[in-house]
Amino acid sequence: MTSVLAGMMTFNSCQDALDIVQPGELNNDALFTSVSTLEGYLNGSVYASLDPTYSIYISSVLSDEVKIGSQNGGQEQGLYRHFIDGSNDYITDIWYGYYRTINRVNRLIEGAKKITPKTDAEKAKYNNVLAQARVVRAYTYLELEKYFAPDMKDEGGLGVIITPDIPLTSDAIPRSSNKEVYNVIESDLAYASSILTKGSDQYRADINVVNAIYARLNLYKGNYSEAKKYAEKVLNESGLELTQATPIKPTGSTDEIGSAAWNTAFYATSNSFNPYRKIWDDSSRGEVIFSLNRTATGIGYNIGYYFNTNQSSVTGSPMWFWGRNLFNIFYNTDGDVRRYAYVDPTSKIDPNYLTSVNPRNTDQLVIDKYPGKTSAATRNDVKVFRLSEMYFILAEVAVEENKLSEASALIQKIRVARNYKGTASTPAYTSSQVAYADILKERRVELALEGQRYTDLKRLAVKAGVTMDRNVRDAVLANETVQNLDNGSYKYTFPIPVSEFSGNKNMKQNPGYE
Repeated sequence: MTSVLAGMMTFNSCQDALDIVQPGELNNDALFTSVSTLEGYLNGSVYASLDPTYSIYISSVLSDEVKIGSQNGGQEQGLYRHFIDGSNDYITDIWYGYYRTINRVNRLIEGAKKITPKTDAEKAKYNNVLAQARVVRAYTYLELEKYFAPDMKDEGGLGVIITPDIPLTSDAIPRSSNKEVYNVIESDLAYASSILTKGSDQYRADINVVNAIYARLNLYKGNYSEAKKYAEKVLNESGLELTQATPIKPTGSTDEIGSAAWNTAFYATSNSFNPYRKIWDDSSRGEVIFSLNRTATGIGYNIGYYFNTNQSSVTGSPMWFWGRNLFNIFYNTDGDVRRYAYVDPTSKIDPNYLTSVNPRNTDQLVIDKYPGKTSAATRNDVKVFRLSEMYFILAEVAVEENKLSEASALIQKIRVARNYKGTASTPAYTSSQVAYADILKERRVELALEGQRYTDLKRLAVKAGVTMDRNVRDAVLANETVQNLDNGSYKYTFPIPVSEFSGNKNMKQNPGYE
């Protein structure tokens, strides 16, 4: 654990000076003096440190969601070619960043022990703060397991480190089993579910976030009955509905879809008329269960920056374009709103990309899923849970229960919501493999660039009878053979950062990286 703490100093030294506890030292008496200071620490330190941007970005680069952009000067091209090791800065920061958040939650919980609420209102706030903090910790442990645990269905398999209370710099904590980590997650969620109710917005952990984490956790574990239970609770109790693709034109407009006038209205910064587009320009909550608030000048990484350096346009220094095969799915689906909501209208779409001498210059598919907001061209809220994911979870469970028609009906609901022509269709599933392939296909489109595809391929590719699916022209160089990870590759799990081994003699590396 020494290295976890040292790493937190390296990546966020000023703020985390408060997080590092030397032997015999505890500063909580000064830091936490009232319920208000607990709440302030929750908002200003716990939520402020929670940021899955790097894991979203790296999982996109490693999978088949993106291809090299016109202005990419070498950024993460090694990762794109699947050169992965424990010295990678992004993977290292994902590891230490999540443990930084966990450490802050631990500090808050420890500090809360010294505070006695004076009124019923203070007690309610006190309990609510602790519950929210523990939801954040549960989510963070689940993220660590998602990327660093080789097999999440193996309860006895290698999990991640559990950091108890506030660790000392001298601690050298070994990795726990998956089951031990799940016990911590479930304990946090059980505590929170006894306190939290439905919240007023998507920026704070509430009972719906608790249920969404339960649903995702149990899907990853292979506990399908529990995954179904909690996904249904979100659908039935959240008050949210799938965001629709219509209206596809402003009221009274006769402008042709894709025309200059229509584009001006559809792509208006933080002011689109279209409900689905409004989710991505942050002007409407829509179906979002939980997201991390990214105001124009606030904390957190600018998620759009990692795909387009300056802005989401062909002249905005695109680092990455949409991967061609993914683009083909939503662009060639009649009536799919995502062909517009995900793609900037300045894109250069080359129908002859397969024979182009240089598709990087002729086939520029500009990512616009993170279009920025007013006064912040690359900054958007980070969507952590959306309602569509709960439908996908229920569809997977239905396949496991051999209810193939039910699974098809659930996927059809998503496709109908995303189709502005009313022409969506989902074929009858004739086998579990066919069903898994179609579910994986729709997850690929709907959850693109949300940190899901890399793990989805690890979980479902074999069941679906598919593999990673980069287009042959998505290679870094025009004459290079494109690389796709084989099913079952150890590279579908991140390595433990090499810096962790310098101070933790009890650490074990993941298979394949030893």
